[in-house]
Amino acid sequence: MADEFLQALGLIGRLDADLADIVGRSLAVSLSAVAAAALLALPFGALLATHVFPGRAVLVVLVNTLMGLPPVVVGLAVYLMLSASGPMGPLQLLYTPAAMIIAQAILVFPILAALTREALVAIEEDLGEQLSVFGVTPFERAGTLLWETRAALATALLAGFGRAIAEVGAVLIVGGNIAHVTRTMTTTIALETSKGELALALALGVILILVAGLVNAAVALLKSWNDLAQPARV
Repeated sequence: MADEFLQALGLIGRLDADLADIVGRSLAVSLSAVAAAALLALPFGALLATHVFPGRAVLVVLVNTLMGLPPVVVGLAVYLMLSASGPMGPLQLLYTPAAMIIAQAILVFPILAALTREALVAIEEDLGEQLSVFGVTPFERAGTLLWETRAALATALLAGFGRAIAEVGAVLIVGGNIAHVTRTMTTTIALETSKGELALALALGVILILVAGLVNAAVALLKSWNDLAQPARV
């Protein structure tokens, strides 16, 4: 084990080409998935927080439920959708990075939507009456609340990225773990461990832990900044 760990550190230290390729692809896929999910989840969360309409309570419960959606179920659903006999089969996206981005975006969407709604509901208790006095439009109201909760939204985005970068089940199903095409950190760790070749798996594990640590540190810093800024705003 000591030898394997030293080899792993060597791979990291010399920036091994295969290691860099896998890490770069993992970051690209996860960041793209979070960005794609955010384009829909942030407005949707704002809608749930600022508008009253029939079925809103059902949607809130559904979004909160989907936060715990099993990744393999998402992977299976996306696989069926992108397979040759599926509705998106002609696009030939299965076993490509695009398929992994779709799967991860679906997993991240409810997290971002739920956290956005919670953040906006909390801030609206302070600003809702004031915004009503000024007679702002619903879109202006949502935009103002989104801006006022930017620290909380950044935290939500980091939480979504943490979920995406550590995911293995869905991307393995729809990506196929193809070398130099769809192989990511988590799928490579699973593969190399099953083969008994632990050096690369350990190296990727170390990097994955470092990424998780950086995400958690960023979340803590954002929360601290938000706590310090809150009294000044009030």
